[in-house]
Amino acid sequence: MFSFFKKKFGGATAVPPAVTTEPATLPAVAPEAKQPDSVPTGALVEAGPPASAPRTSWLDKLRQGLRKTGSSIAQVFTGTQIDDALYEELEAALLMADAGVKATQFLLDDLKRRVKDAKATEPSVVRGLLADALTELLQPLEKALVVGEHSPTVMMVVGVNGAGKTTSIGKLTRHLADADAKVLLAAADTFRAAAREQLGVWADRNRVEIVSQEGGDPSAVTFDAVVAGRARACDVVIADTAGRLPTQLHLMEELKKIRRVIAKAQEGAPHEVLLVVDGNTGQNALTQVKAFDDALGLTGLVVTKLDGTAKGGVLAAIARERAIPVYFIGVGEKLEDLQTFNAREFAQALLE
Repeated sequence: MFSFFKKKFGGATAVPPAVTTEPATLPAVAPEAKQPDSVPTGALVEAGPPASAPRTSWLDKLRQGLRKTGSSIAQVFTGTQIDDALYEELEAALLMADAGVKATQFLLDDLKRRVKDAKATEPSVVRGLLADALTELLQPLEKALVVGEHSPTVMMVVGVNGAGKTTSIGKLTRHLADADAKVLLAAADTFRAAAREQLGVWADRNRVEIVSQEGGDPSAVTFDAVVAGRARACDVVIADTAGRLPTQLHLMEELKKIRRVIAKAQEGAPHEVLLVVDGNTGQNALTQVKAFDDALGLTGLVVTKLDGTAKGGVLAAIARERAIPVYFIGVGEKLEDLQTFNAREFAQALLE
């Protein structure tokens, strides 16, 4: 059973016996869903399992999105023998898929070992062994987002312009609201009116509150939001920050300031620093992960736009060089198109 996130309120004590502790996938939310009240303190609550159809439909989209990557890799296994030529073709295909040099070499070495241990003689069998090797490499990225260990859980969301940051926040907010979490949004991208308006639309659609200020200081807006979140007994505060390139050092310093100010508003916060990256950007996505992690200490990733890319192998590069959990991956614009990352599912979809 796949988890969208684990949600705890009030700590692990006094858990009602009827409540399960296994994380489960969140169901899709109807557009007219109302923002529910906060969950009572002291309860550990898990979102219930959805119908299998949404996940199945989403997996079909994932396979379709990764088809450009997978087809080039699949062609490697159409031959009749396992030889150096096969491995050379596979190396080229993985590099073209932006798996990166380190991850590609790791996968090739691991695959050769698996082929030897299995005494495989058919290329089709090697393809299955590659799926196993890729799954094992990606496994450290598979982790549930925990919400509720802190009151409120404060999330700071960062990324470059165009990665789908604000849209991802909107989708996450709806899923959180559906799981009975009281959410407050902070429009910390104060200098771009379109960003504030877009976040405001998501706040209205999800029926959650938003703290916004035109032309104000982003740190001040975030500080006010965290203070308000505590005063209003919110479960989650999500801060949307201005998109920027990691090479824009003065703007990266502003993100560091926001992080410091959040810590002043609530000790130990932010509890999550999420980077939204565009899966189409390939190795540039890895560059962004490294730069934002060095500056802010990332706790998780949201990988978007995997619905038409030939660069899906970049997750292998991230797993090998900077194994930060991938909480969610997106394959489209709809709410249900944002789902949890599962290593086995991704590896199989990539190699089909």
